[in-house]
Amino acid sequence: MSSPELVLQVLRAELRAASITYKALAERIGMSESSVKRMFGQKDMALSRLAQICSASGIAMEDVLRRAADVQPHADTLTAVQEKALIAKPKLLLVAICCMGHWTLEQVIETYAISEPECIGFLAELDRLGVIELKPLNRYSLRVSNAFHWLADGPVQQYVREHVVADYFGGRFDGPGETLMCLPARLSLPSARELLQKIQQLAAELARLHQGDRRLPALERDGFTLLLGFRSWEFAAFTEMRRQA
Repeated sequence: MSSPELVLQVLRAELRAASITYKALAERIGMSESSVKRMFGQKDMALSRLAQICSASGIAMEDVLRRAADVQPHADTLTAVQEKALIAKPKLLLVAICCMGHWTLEQVIETYAISEPECIGFLAELDRLGVIELKPLNRYSLRVSNAFHWLADGPVQQYVREHVVADYFGGRFDGPGETLMCLPARLSLPSARELLQKIQQLAAELARLHQGDRRLPALERDGFTLLLGFRSWEFAAFTEMRRQA
């Protein structure tokens, strides 16, 4: 489905949610009902017409465009080649993670010791890698979905194990909105799979909250990271204490 079709699909949904029929819309914008139906049936619309309809309907056009961008099919993962390219340059990986957090170029260069030309170069490289689509004025849209995750045991996960885990767990986890739990249990395989599904639902909920909070001012948001692991495991020091057969 093309971008114009997605925009019209979202606009129809917004009109239905507002209980605005084609007839009512036609009256508001000075057109006949048949012309409005034909306009929607053409699966394309001028930006000026979209703005007119949104204004007449009390619908925020930016919300329509954002929702259309959010429902476009994107990849849930990168390839191993793409991940290797990211970890080869720590600053490129940093900018990629910032993009996934919907940072603007201005926010990146204000926060990190990266110059504007350097950051623009990284954005261009991420565009070539297929992580983002670079647009005019150094804006971009993501080419990965809200359900994005790094490859299991892929280059980035290996990098995380080697360089990130110790730093992450070095914190106290006692700040506002923070917690650390280590909960051992003996489970059957079906129960373990059931819990795995719930973990995946939690990840989806995190993506939903992340998406919703994009509308808030930057100062009202902070960087949180959820690092989850769930596997059949026993601490090696405890394994050494097992009785020998």
